[in-house]
Order: sequence, then structure tokens, then C-alpha cells
Amino acid sequence: MLGNGEVIGKLEISWDALLDNGNEPFVISFPPVYSVHPSLTLKAGVLHLCDNQDDALLDSIVECEIARETDAGHELFTTYVTTKTVSHLNEAVQRFQFVLDQCPVGHPDRAGALTNLAWARLEGYVQNDLQDIDYITSLFCEALALRSQGHPDHPSSIYHLIKTLIWRFSKENFIAVYIQESAQLCCKLLPLCSEGTYLRSIAAGEDGVDYVIRACNKLPIDTSDEGIHIRRVVLELCPLGNEHRPNALDQLAWALGSRFEQCGSIDDLDECIQRGREAVSLCSEGHSERDVYLNNLACSLDDRLIHQGKYHDLDEAISLHEEALRLRPVGHKYRDFSLDNLGATLCTRFDQHGDVNDINRAISLQREALTSRPPGNPDRDSSLNNLANAIKSRYHKLDVSEDLNEAIDLLQDSLQLRPHGHPYRYITLFSLSSALCSRFTQAQKDEDVEEAIRLCQKSLEALPSLHPNRSISYVKLLEAYLSRYRVQGKSTDLSLAVENFRLAARHPTQGFPRRIRVTLDWAHQAELYQHESALEAYQTCLDLFESHVVMRSTVISRREAATAFDGAQSLPVDAASCAIRHDHSRQAVELLELGRGQQWSLASRLRTPLQDLEAQNMNLAHRFLELSKCLSEAQGSAVSIDRATADRAEIRYRKLTEQWGAVVAEIRSLKGFSRFLLPPSHTELQAAARHGPVVILIASQYSCAAIIVPTSGSPHHVPLPSITLTDLNNLKDRFARAIRHASIMGPKVPRNDLIVLLRTVWDNIMLPIVNVLQNDLKLKHQSRIWLCPTAAFTSIPLHAAHPFQTKADRSKEPCLEDLYICSYTPTLSALVRSRQMMKQRVPPSFVAIGQGQPRAGKSKELLAVDSEIELVRKLVPATANRTTVSGDAATRAGALQALQENNWVHLACHGKQDREQPYNSHFVMKDEPITLLDIMEKDIPHAEFAFLSACHTAVGDEETPDEVIHLAAGLQFSGFKSVIGTLWEVDDAVAKHVVKAFYENMFKDLEDGGVMDCTKAAWALNRATHAVKTKVPLEQRMVFIHVGV
Repeated sequence: MLGNGEVIGKLEISWDALLDNGNEPFVISFPPVYSVHPSLTLKAGVLHLCDNQDDALLDSIVECEIARETDAGHELFTTYVTTKTVSHLNEAVQRFQFVLDQCPVGHPDRAGALTNLAWARLEGYVQNDLQDIDYITSLFCEALALRSQGHPDHPSSIYHLIKTLIWRFSKENFIAVYIQESAQLCCKLLPLCSEGTYLRSIAAGEDGVDYVIRACNKLPIDTSDEGIHIRRVVLELCPLGNEHRPNALDQLAWALGSRFEQCGSIDDLDECIQRGREAVSLCSEGHSERDVYLNNLACSLDDRLIHQGKYHDLDEAISLHEEALRLRPVGHKYRDFSLDNLGATLCTRFDQHGDVNDINRAISLQREALTSRPPGNPDRDSSLNNLANAIKSRYHKLDVSEDLNEAIDLLQDSLQLRPHGHPYRYITLFSLSSALCSRFTQAQKDEDVEEAIRLCQKSLEALPSLHPNRSISYVKLLEAYLSRYRVQGKSTDLSLAVENFRLAARHPTQGFPRRIRVTLDWAHQAELYQHESALEAYQTCLDLFESHVVMRSTVISRREAATAFDGAQSLPVDAASCAIRHDHSRQAVELLELGRGQQWSLASRLRTPLQDLEAQNMNLAHRFLELSKCLSEAQGSAVSIDRATADRAEIRYRKLTEQWGAVVAEIRSLKGFSRFLLPPSHTELQAAARHGPVVILIASQYSCAAIIVPTSGSPHHVPLPSITLTDLNNLKDRFARAIRHASIMGPKVPRNDLIVLLRTVWDNIMLPIVNVLQNDLKLKHQSRIWLCPTAAFTSIPLHAAHPFQTKADRSKEPCLEDLYICSYTPTLSALVRSRQMMKQRVPPSFVAIGQGQPRAGKSKELLAVDSEIELVRKLVPATANRTTVSGDAATRAGALQALQENNWVHLACHGKQDREQPYNSHFVMKDEPITLLDIMEKDIPHAEFAFLSACHTAVGDEETPDEVIHLAAGLQFSGFKSVIGTLWEVDDAVAKHVVKAFYENMFKDLEDGGVMDCTKAAWALNRATHAVKTKVPLEQRMVFIHVGV
């Protein structure tokens, strides 16, 4: 017999013929069955009975009886298979049961006896002649246990159990557990069945694995761990090329997406999208299921857009929805889903960009979807809800009261179709609440806001404590409380609103973008109504920002994440202003640093010196270094065009970040390392003022002020009551116009416009600060100070502030640079880092890089560059290792190599600041530019000084909370401790006067045995600008600033 009991032939042979083979085994072949050629290997022998062998004789008799009964059972079973006579089945079962009784536990033939009995009973079960499936299953299970891995019959025993479970599934109301167990057994069986074998052919056939796959793919979605495990098992049964693989991928994606909706795990959502992408890629144009997979992938991207704020997902989702809709023409059974989904995504884009065409089309699509779902359609509730939300979005933009009333009517209809217990009732509850709240704001009918609050409370009752969408219910509830507070003025409503702000901001399973938007609004409302929670809101928001941005794998995507939120640009200065108004100057310094230095701090954390950690725990330090290296290599400078590739990179980076974070947490548990890589405290930041006070200038919509961080003691708050943010923005624009005007004036023509502006800077900004420096801090004449401007202050030449007045004795009133040696620092941390790295001093090597003739069309020719480079070469002392890179050698690669190999650099070329994407700011070389990203990727800890004789090298980015992203800061980050940069365009013809005076002062003590010291750069620049007053116009003297130590 073979397989399922088929008769393959009869063996007729005489005893003599059998015995003629002696003791050697021999093979008998049979005709082919299912393309398989069965054979039987036999060995014959003569048994001689000896004296005193009664036990052996008894055993032999028993074995012969087992064999006879087994053969008789097979013959009866074969007859049953062909005739379906139940009496033959019953007798066969009796024979097999007798044999099993003769084979107790431990008997070598027990597994075979179990299998024979089970197979016969299974056939009776299939034909409805026997019913005891539990007993049948137990027999096969015992047989499999006796034929463990490695046993020659182990595969066939697995197959027998699979067949049993398949039949049980099909005959017992398709109970999922049976087919799920079959799937897991199939995964074990297939690797054991070689291609071309009979067992492989029947196991993988349409009644075996193929059936299991189809049945599993039809099961309801189960989001439990076990349910998703089964989806993975089914996918394993569908290798590349298997016709069921796209469906298996889609089913796994659907299960992961559903679990994400319930639990909010981004890992689930990312894998859902990965699986969905593969399903779409396997279904080319014309595939019958392509529209389904396109729709499902698009919906997953919609979810990620909302949860993670990855805005490239939006355009991709719309494109996929559009294609799915084209594949579902009028009359297609799923057209209504595509209409509804595309409409919802267009509504999302409208909320972000405000294009009325998007919302009008969204409403049109969703009206068509609703029309195709008449009363009685199971999905009508969803269409009513989505159409209402789209109309409500248009109302908020265009303020058409008819839209609001229609939205409320639609939502009330949807709610009627979603009774208690409906899985999406909570969505309609908080949507209707929001609409009623809007109507209350418009008409001020108390019943509307009371109902809005009640509905939100009901939506919260319907959701588990960790459901991601609880945060939306909190938001809608706080909006209702705020609306009532604005009308009725009861402080309890404001307190309730703030409490719900807290709950929404801290809800752990909601994505960071929604939580950040909620917290930004919390800070705004707390400021508006002067609630004591404002500072808490700012701190929470800055913490959320860091957690959100840290997971982005490229510096470009981090900036995109930081600029995606309205109001975020002013967040750090507004937070600092709030702290100052609450008399928390130390916290103001910490909040500014946390918000403004984010891009640099995220990058610098991977370059943290570890000498102290290595001394305490070498293994932990090594793990941290290795993960930091992996993270550094994984973070790219640009986002991949291929979305699947970009997703994989993002996922890998996030996983590495999680591992890195776990190691950091372990390090913080060590004694003395509790603040390892935490945002710096005021005490740590005060180290920036070790060699002179740092003046932080805060430009907020709520107030403008300065904080002076002294070398020791508490910070000093300096109010600037004569200046507002509006004044600063006007001042910034007037400076820009005055600089442009000065550039076309003759060198001897007075710069009256600039003089007026610099006097304003002195009177309204710097004079109050100087008064504190002189009177409170008793700062000595020509001491060093550092300016740390924020927001609009970054575009104003604070160092050039000047009273332009004469005293009674006809002497001139001193300006800021007469009083002090001024430097700038982008952040306090940058200054602290530079000072820490000063310990690593090496012999000086100086390179002058000049490019005055870039490739045609790149920039205009700079005629004075070559003479400037030659001048610098002559002024650099011979004790330094001097080199020059210019002309054709000044390429991108050549200049980057020179930056890497030298610790003193002079760079004379065109500089370009890109205000839209500051990381693309660059120096122009012969072939390709050196971008800020190129510079950031360099780690040059031995670097000391750079003079950037180029335009716009210290002008920052206006779009992000980190408005300190510029070329000078990039060089400082890469390792240069002291940098001369420029605020606007440099005239290379006159700049060489400043350059000459600078280097003469920088190196004038070296003849007496001194050493090259980059900390003298600020003083040398101060001396140089004084020395060239008669040769260089005002705007070309004040263009140069010093950044760093």
C-alpha cells in the first residue's frame, strides 16, 4: 500500500524464489503511481528452533500474529476504500485495534500500529462512517511523538496529522485552531520533503499545504500575538514565486496594521508597510488583486503620516489611492472604499496645506461614496462620519455655517448606525463632540457644549486605557472645556482643560506629532490665559520634540521634522521668556539650550569622549562606541528617493537608536554617570563662561530680554523694555537694506543709515547689558564676552553696537568693541565642547585654501583671492607647517582633505547660505561645492582655527528652533575651536586689509618664542578692525565675527 491506501499491485512469489536470494536483501518494483515508482525491499531467512528457546518461539508467534492481523486489516481496509462497505471498515478497525493492543508502550511496532488504526478510522470519519475524531487525533499525535526528528517516518507522521486537522477543520464549522495547527505543522514538514518525492507532491498539493494557505488567508483578522504568529507561518509557506504570497503578505500587513490601531506600536506599522509594499510589487498591472493591495498600502501610509509625521507618506498615499480608484471604475464592488479613502487623505492634505481644491474634491468623492452606500449598507456609517469630518474641515477654513450644520446632521446619522459596542462608535462620538463645540463657539447655546462634553466622556469610556486614540478624545474634551471657559469664564473649566492637555501630551501610545501639536497649543493657551502650567507645557513640548527628532535617520529629515509644526520656530525663546517671567533664569538657560542646540547635540552625542567611562567599565564603553559608530554610519545626509529603501533605513536606524538608548540607560546607572548625555544643567552650561560672561539675547513674542551667565554665581536677567520682537524684525530688515545700499557706495561716503541703526542697537539692546557688566559684574576693560543671540537677534550685528556720541571733553563715547573683546557662540554647549577639546593640542599645520575661479557658471570670479592666499602664506610663521591649495587643486575633494589634515585653515572663496535648506549652504570650489553636510561628517578633534574669508558663513536658518545652523557653526562642530566667519557679502578687494591686520596681530608675539594660540583670534580680530578704520568701510569691518573660544 502507498499514501492514502491505494492498491499498487499484488506480490506473488514462491518460497523457493524468496529463499534463493540467501541472506541478501532484494528489491521488487511496481508500476508507477502519481509519477512515483514504488518499490519494496525484502530479505528472506529460515528460522531454526533450538532447545530452551520457548520465549523466542512465543515472541515469534506473536510477531507472526501481528503481521497476519495487520495484513488482514489492510486487506479489509482496501476493500472498504473501493466498495465503501462499512462492515469492512469496522472489521479492519478491529484488526488494527487488536494489533495495537499487542504493541504496548516501548514495542518497536507501536508507531506503525497507531498509524494503521488512526488512518483507517480517519477514512471512516471522512466518509461519515465513524465520528471519534478526538481519538483519531490522539493516535496520530502519539505516533508522531514516537517518530521524532530524524526518524525515517517522521515526515509521513507529520503529514498524517496535518490531514487529520484539515479534515477536522472542514467538518467542524471551520474552527480556526485546527487549520492554524496544520499551518505550523506544514512549516515543519516541507523542509523534510525533498523535491520530486511522492510525499512532497501530496503534501504541497491542493489538498495539503495549498489548502492550508487558502484556508488561513480566509480566517478573520486576529491581532493577538498568536494570530500574527500564524500569519507569519502562512507567509513562510509561501516563498517567492508562490501564487499565494501576495495574499499572505497582505493578510499579515492587515493584522499588523490592526494591532497598531489598537496598541500604537510603530514597529507593527513599519512592518505592515513593508509587507504591503512587497505585496504591491508582486502584483503587476492587470493582476486581479492589485487594487486591493494598493488601497491597503495607502491606508497604512495614511496611518504613519498621522502617527509619525513623515510627510512624504502623504503624496505617496494619495498616488496609491488614485491608482486604486482608477482600477475600480463605476460599478466595481470596492469603488466606494477607494472613494472614501482618497477623500480622507485629500482632507488630511488640506488640513496641512490649506488648498481649497483638495477639500472640495475630498467632499465630492465622499459624497459619491455615500451615494453608493444607501441605507442598509454595512459601511454607510463610515461614509457619513468621513464626509462630515471633511465638511467640518472646510467650515473651519471658510466659515460657512451651512457646512457646520450639515456636518452635525451627518454625524448624528452615523452615531445611530454605531450603537453601543460598535468598534468605531468612539470616533463618531468625539467627531460629533468637536462639531457641537464649534457650533457652541458660534451660537453660544449651552446645550451644545454640555452635549459635546458628555459625548467626549462617552468616547473615553469606550476605549481601553492605552488605546492610541484616547489622546484624540482628550483633545476634543479639552477643546470643549476651553470653549465653555471662554464664554462662561469659570476657572474650573480652564483647570479641566489643562488636565486634559496633560493627558493628551503624555499619552504613551499616540505618535509624537499629535502630542507635539497638543503641547504647543497647551503652551499657547496657558500663555493666553496666564495659567501657571505654561512652563510645564514648554518643558514637555521640548522633551517631545527631542524624542521625535532623534528617531530620524538623516540630518535633512530631522530638520524637516523640526520645521513641520506651526509655532515651533519660536518655541525655545518663548519657553525661556516664560521662565524669566516666572523668575527662573537658570531654567531659561536650560530650556534655550535644549531647544536651540538640538541638531548639533543630536549629532555630537555620537562623538562623546569616554575616558572616564573606560576607566570604570571598559566593556560598557566599548558597546557604546560600537553602537555610536553604527548609528553614525547609518545616518545619511539625504533621503532616498526609493521609499522602500528609505523605510528600511529608517527602521534600521530606529532599532539602533533603541539599542543605543538602552546602553546609555545602563551607563547612567553607574555611580557618577547619572547625567550621561542628558541635556546639560545650568551648572554644566556655566562652564561656557569660564573665561568671560556669556550674554544670551532672547527675542520672544512675549518679551525681549538678555540673560548674562557669569563665570560664577546666578545668571543676571536684563530686561530690554525698549525693544519688541516686531522692532527686532524691522531692525533686521533695515540692516539688510542698509548693507545692500552701502555696497554700492564709495568707500569714503559716510554710512549714515548704518550709523543710525548701530546707535539703536547700542541704546536699546547693548547699553542695558553693558551697564550690568560694568556695574554688577565689575567686568574689566577689554575682558572677553560671548554673545549668544536667538531668533531675530541672530541677524543683527550686535558686536558693532556703537553710541556714535562725543563726551563733554570731546572724546568719543566708547563702543562695545572698545569696551570688550566680543565673540559669538551658537550655543553654550558648543563653547563647552570646544574648551574640552582644547586639551588635544598638536603641532600647528596651516593650509590656505583659495578658489577665485570656480567652474564657469558657478559664481563670479574673485580677483583678489590669489593675492590674499599669498599674503596669508607670508604672514604665517615659518615654524608652522605651511601649505597652499588653490586654483585647479582647490576642488571639493582637495579642500576636504586639506581640512582633515591641517589644524589651522584659511579659506578664501565664495560662500553661499541656503536659507531654505541650511545644510546645503556651501563653499564654492573648482568642481563641486563643499556643503555644510560635508563639513559635519568630518570629525577633526585636533583642528584649532579657521578663517572663513567668504560670504554669509555665520548666518543661520530662520525656519527651525535651531536657527544656529550655518557654516561657521559646522566647522566648530567638526572640531575647529575658533572660527572667523562673516554675516553678509565680503568685498574681496578690501577684505585683504582686514586679513593682513588680523594675522599680523595674531602672530606678532611669535618672534619672542610664543606659540600659535587659537584663543587669541577674537582679540586679533578686534585689533584688526580698529587698525583698518581708514582703509575699510564700516560694513566691511563689521562683517567679520569671531565664533568659539
